[in-house]
Amino acid sequence: MKKLPLLLALLGPLNVLAQETPFERSHKTATTTYAEAISFYENLAKAYPQQAKLFTYGSTDFGKPLHLLVLSKSKVFDPVALRKSDKRIFLINNGIHPGEPEGIDASMMLARDLLKNNKLPENVVIAIIPLYNIDGSHNRTGTSRANQNGPVAYGFRGNSKNYDLNRDFIKTDSKNSQAFQQIFNIWQPEIFVDTHTSNGADYQYTMTLIPTQKDKLNGIVSSYLTQTMVPDLYKQMKGKGYELIPYVNSINETPDAGITGYIESPRYSTGYAALHNTIGFMPETHMLKPFDKRVESTYKLLQTYIDIIVRDAKLIGENKRKADEFVAQQKEFPLDWKLNRSVYDSIEFKGYAAKYKPSEISGMDRLYYDRNEPYTKMIKYWDKFEPSLSVTKPVAYIIPKAWDKVIALLKLNNVQMKQLAADTKMKVEMYYIADMKTGTRPYEGHYQHSAVKLNTVTQDIQFYAGDYVVYVNQPTNRYIVETLEPQATDSFFNWNFFDSVLGQKEGYSSYVFEDTGAELLKKNPELKQKLEAEKAKNPDLAKSASAQLDFVYKNSDYYEKTHMRYPIGRLQQDIKLNLN
Repeated sequence: MKKLPLLLALLGPLNVLAQETPFERSHKTATTTYAEAISFYENLAKAYPQQAKLFTYGSTDFGKPLHLLVLSKSKVFDPVALRKSDKRIFLINNGIHPGEPEGIDASMMLARDLLKNNKLPENVVIAIIPLYNIDGSHNRTGTSRANQNGPVAYGFRGNSKNYDLNRDFIKTDSKNSQAFQQIFNIWQPEIFVDTHTSNGADYQYTMTLIPTQKDKLNGIVSSYLTQTMVPDLYKQMKGKGYELIPYVNSINETPDAGITGYIESPRYSTGYAALHNTIGFMPETHMLKPFDKRVESTYKLLQTYIDIIVRDAKLIGENKRKADEFVAQQKEFPLDWKLNRSVYDSIEFKGYAAKYKPSEISGMDRLYYDRNEPYTKMIKYWDKFEPSLSVTKPVAYIIPKAWDKVIALLKLNNVQMKQLAADTKMKVEMYYIADMKTGTRPYEGHYQHSAVKLNTVTQDIQFYAGDYVVYVNQPTNRYIVETLEPQATDSFFNWNFFDSVLGQKEGYSSYVFEDTGAELLKKNPELKQKLEAEKAKNPDLAKSASAQLDFVYKNSDYYEKTHMRYPIGRLQQDIKLNLN
């Protein structure tokens, strides 16, 4: 009888490693629930405590922590020590949209098989977020993705607050985003993959691919991405039976006329990763292909990533180091991009004939793809993006301590900051918001700004002890600039962090200020000339007594200097400051 506990102990790990995933047990028709996924990874970590460890980080809006399984052949699980020993970090994120669950199931099988077959690489640490949108995964149906072919049930795109978490990496309205950024900036991956399922046209491919847009990625890592990594992914996946094609972003209703590249701004996971010089990928399996084939193609793609990273580990690490050094010294930063439609490649595309027939609902013509007429032909592919807006970085940004969410997010992203030790008046550039567009409907909980126009004024501004000084001489420069420059696409300003400065706090009674204004014009001929000049070029002003009075007010010392003034200063000279 004494031998039984020992026998059970020996069999325990074997049972764990042999266990099938819920996907496999369902004959490849079901995807794993959150509870099943965490239980599976807990068992793996128990079975292989020296090579697998399951961490938890922060919380999510659902009240659960975000889990991270780390697989390390060297038995080291300290990210600082791993970087010192020149290991590469490969981060896989699954279930940001839980209705697109292939990565959830593929990653479980991959982790198990790597451990079971003793296939963990020596020079690459694999980190897996089992299921990012825990909230949405509990909202489980088989109907929310109306166009998708399986699985039998799956989660919902929105989280508990109905946020699309793949739009939340800058504004960080969710606790999920905070926990993810904690993971990302602690582990600092060189390669990042966020698994998805596509929508859109029908075609022959099971897997499409969105790499970080090559023109916006740092040139050093972009060269490796475009010349080595992406071609090798295409070649190896074709050999494994799953040809790749760029994400089918059609310029017209169908792909026949050509497709364009995808410019992912920092609100998206891979756009966020690019701010940190990390190569990102968003594989998108095709929604209409059988679920088991979508999972299989994801499994094989993840394995292919590992093989390439293992082979090129030294080069990938060196490229990341050089890119960080370059960005720390970089002076000009693009803030927005436009597609150059005069430059394109021709690529082979395997599609289905697009046809039209009368709709059984409306009687009018409707599109359908005829799978009985597959074709292979060359189509145009536009993928050259050019900067449409750039900025020269300052020496430093000065951030009043009152803007605590901004400060917290900068710290979360490893931005080095110092604080003023004493009240200090300094000459800085200040932006005034001259014009902008604001959405008429909310987008992800915000009435987002865009097309921001700025007036730049050099002013002596009083800052105070405890205000933050952010020098723009860091590897995190892109994150700093693209969040703090209000005209950037996904700036904190455009996500409404600073809307309070857009409201005027003081005013005047016209009947009183009429006398004050008249006195100002008598004592200040320059103001009088300015008013007359403005009236000459603006007929509406010339016809309006109230508008003329308001012009005098807004050009006087009575008008508050903080109205429409972006509160973060741009220090242009490297002066000595008293800093903590």
